[in-house]
Amino acid sequence: MKNIFFGLLLFCFCFQPIFAQVIKVEIIKNSNGNFQLLRNNLPYYVKGAGGDFFMDKIETAGGNSVRIWGAEKAQEVLDEAQKHGLTVMLGLWMPPERTGFDYSDKWACQDQVEQFKSVVNRFKNHPALLLWGIGNEVDLDYTDFSVWKNVQAIAAMIHEEDKNHPTSTVTAGIDAPEVHLINEICTDIDILGVNTYGDLPALAEKIKLFGWKKPYMVTEWGPNGHWEVAKVKWGAAIEQTSTEKAITYRKRYNENIISDSNQCVGSYAFLWGQKQETTPTWYGVFVDKKQTEAVNVLQEVWSGKAPQFWAPQIDSFLLNNELPTKSLEFKKGANVNLKLKITHPDLGSLTYKWELLLESEFTGTGGDAEKRPDAMPINVKGNVANGFNFKAPFQKGAYRIFVYIYDTHEQVACANFPFWVR
Repeated sequence: MKNIFFGLLLFCFCFQPIFAQVIKVEIIKNSNGNFQLLRNNLPYYVKGAGGDFFMDKIETAGGNSVRIWGAEKAQEVLDEAQKHGLTVMLGLWMPPERTGFDYSDKWACQDQVEQFKSVVNRFKNHPALLLWGIGNEVDLDYTDFSVWKNVQAIAAMIHEEDKNHPTSTVTAGIDAPEVHLINEICTDIDILGVNTYGDLPALAEKIKLFGWKKPYMVTEWGPNGHWEVAKVKWGAAIEQTSTEKAITYRKRYNENIISDSNQCVGSYAFLWGQKQETTPTWYGVFVDKKQTEAVNVLQEVWSGKAPQFWAPQIDSFLLNNELPTKSLEFKKGANVNLKLKITHPDLGSLTYKWELLLESEFTGTGGDAEKRPDAMPINVKGNVANGFNFKAPFQKGAYRIFVYIYDTHEQVACANFPFWVR
């Protein structure tokens, strides 16, 4: 009997903290009439990063939250976030209509709700949980508005099962009809998440104009999207340099995110990592596991303090003294000149890597997985002071030449230039 008693005591001692450490998150209107998140009764403005990599660097940069799109690695991500004092926007991945899921199928939708119910009950008491993200861009290229009924069913289920964390759903941009649908159907959605890039400067005005009365978050933001930029005449999108992206991050955070103190309760910068989407460098603030200048800027705006060491800055990147907008074409095997202008306190310490890729033919939609083109042989000669040279490929087609500039503090600058071989 004594052993049983001590066994029960040990059981209670070991397992009670799991249920006691849940941290309540709620939405209030403060004394100024502005929406505000409270976490453990304290104001909590989300300074977040999209992705679950390099959490130690989020902590160092002064960020406080991460966003993940599905629950496959939820336990691992929540535990790691807890170690670094971060919270998690935990996504419940609803397959988009374009992948074949039928949101008019009553039984399939009910099964989805039941599956998410088990996820909610498994993780609702984790102290790192901040809020639930129901679906991601389910409105992208969709035709069946029934999806919003299941968003509502999932949100209502969460409110029933978890009284401590808000619900959200995330849209691809924002337009008046879908705001109307969410207002009318998804009454259990507490926070609207909006993924937006080049249109971010107009978001706060559209939120009000389209009639969203609750708080919102900018759940993905960053450089101009590949669908929003100028293109060369064969259709390749022109990517910003890492320095141009850093300028964009600073401007949009200061002017378009924290400026809306009435309804915006935070944001998640995209992407805290690296992925192939149009190019291998378009959206990630890390390249080759090294941080770009965008991370420096995020640290500056999140913490109010600039980092001790700043990444290399690319002032200009020219091919034959021209910008990418000139749609340069070269003959097979032609000699091509490259000029870089770099700002850095120790130019002599920088190292350079060049890479030649065929233009990607595997572009997807809405962040779907894409295949990275294979690198082709390239021999670049020269230096930053006098310029570089290489031979154009002997096979016709669309190419990009990439440059990566590394410093001695695990940081990198990058740029690419599309060209055509005729």
